[in-house]
Amino acid sequence: MAKKSKKTKRTKKLASPTDNPKIRAIVEELKVSYNMELETVVNYLANSVWLDGIRAKHIKDSLTEEVADEMLHATTLANRIKTLEGRPPGSMDLKMTQKGLQPPKNSIDVRAVIEGVIEAEQGAIEQYQKIIEMCDGVDPVTEDMATTLKGEEEEHRRLFKGFLYEAENM
Repeated sequence: MAKKSKKTKRTKKLASPTDNPKIRAIVEELKVSYNMELETVVNYLANSVWLDGIRAKHIKDSLTEEVADEMLHATTLANRIKTLEGRPPGSMDLKMTQKGLQPPKNSIDVRAVIEGVIEAEQGAIEQYQKIIEMCDGVDPVTEDMATTLKGEEEEHRRLFKGFLYEAENM
């Protein structure tokens, strides 16, 4: 009687986006943006509560609205990171660096907050531009997402530049 041959199961490794070193680098930059967006949420929230005074009302209201926008950006980034088979960072992986956006010692120092917001928005714009350039010819979906997010950050920066102009001319 002939022996039945045992069929060996060969498991083929499925291709992963992160097998591509360019995609891995893009995922790392998406994580940087995700970190930046979450830190911005924390600081916008703190400043929206901390500021006092007549001039602070519009700034506080705008920061409150921006918290929701920045959280949506972070969620968009986390979803893209996962889609590319990366792991969105947890709190222990985050690095906080926004010195200019810390609540000022004086709760009526509206100008310091406005300048901090402009600096944070400019940083986000530059980070998204970096991602856009990395994605060129590699990942059009992430490139499109980064372009949209960059445009929204440019709108936020423009709003706060208007507040700064007004503060300088009062």
